[in-house]
Amino acid sequence: MSSEAPLQRHALNGETMGTRYSAVFFAPAGIDLGAIGAALFAGVDRVDCQMSTWKADSDLSRLNAAPLQQWQPVPPQLWTVLDAALRVGRESGGAFDIGVGDVVNAWGFGSAAPQPNAQQIRALGQRSHRPASDLLEMDAAQQRVRKQGALALDLSGIAKGYGVDALAHCLDGFGVRHYLVGIDGEMRAKGSKPGGQAWAVAIEKPVRHRREVMGVMELTDAAIATSGDYRHWFELAGQHYAHTIHPASGRPLDNRLASVTVVMPSCMLADAWATALLVLGAPAATELAQQRGMTALLVLRNLSDAGEAFEQISIVDGVLQP
Repeated sequence: MSSEAPLQRHALNGETMGTRYSAVFFAPAGIDLGAIGAALFAGVDRVDCQMSTWKADSDLSRLNAAPLQQWQPVPPQLWTVLDAALRVGRESGGAFDIGVGDVVNAWGFGSAAPQPNAQQIRALGQRSHRPASDLLEMDAAQQRVRKQGALALDLSGIAKGYGVDALAHCLDGFGVRHYLVGIDGEMRAKGSKPGGQAWAVAIEKPVRHRREVMGVMELTDAAIATSGDYRHWFELAGQHYAHTIHPASGRPLDNRLASVTVVMPSCMLADAWATALLVLGAPAATELAQQRGMTALLVLRNLSDAGEAFEQISIVDGVLQP
């Protein structure tokens, strides 16, 4: 006969990064929910205070404002994210690049910029670009960085995933073994529901103006993140401009991929790789996902006189599914 206390379902949530975080977990009835709730908030708030471009006093904003060629100490969490971001940038051939903060602002998707007009949009395509991995020097021994050229960092393609990992690590610290945590659709699961049932995560259909479920993915001891062109965008003269910027062109993406969902152990890396594959476009993304043994779902948008239709490309552990 088991001596373990029966597990009860608990749910906590709050505001962070302009959206909400959530934690659903199974634990004994007497667990200190007040302490867990405070720790969860502290974890995501630390990420926001270090990595937000919307906060003038964040560590990232101070780094962006720092003079060139001057070493800047950074806290451990920010260091981890910067290091991972540069690594994904190199491994994706520059498809993921955190050095596009100036362009994000110019297109009106940043913290302090209006939507551009048609004349400004024409001018935005005329730029040269060097990736952040070429311009940001990292000193691992002293955990400091310095900019070697003009550089505006933007971590919006990776920080939210790191925040989800922070929620997971918080529950790990309290000995919780069965949970699903998330921030605005980026999720990480551990263990299972009672009876061994996997956690179910809805995959959004990449349609604009409304939210609609396309399918459900089951998670156990894994994280999931989605990047797409259907959440944050604007329309001008009949043209849609999505918030994800192609680093090389300096323009919003213009390919058939409507969304990419990636499953990995780390939500931080799933977040970054979902963006990288979206930027690459379907052919290159499919090839790279297979080469790297990734699990990913690519959703392509097909437009015709009959309306909008979607095509799916599924890759599991690097194997293209029929």
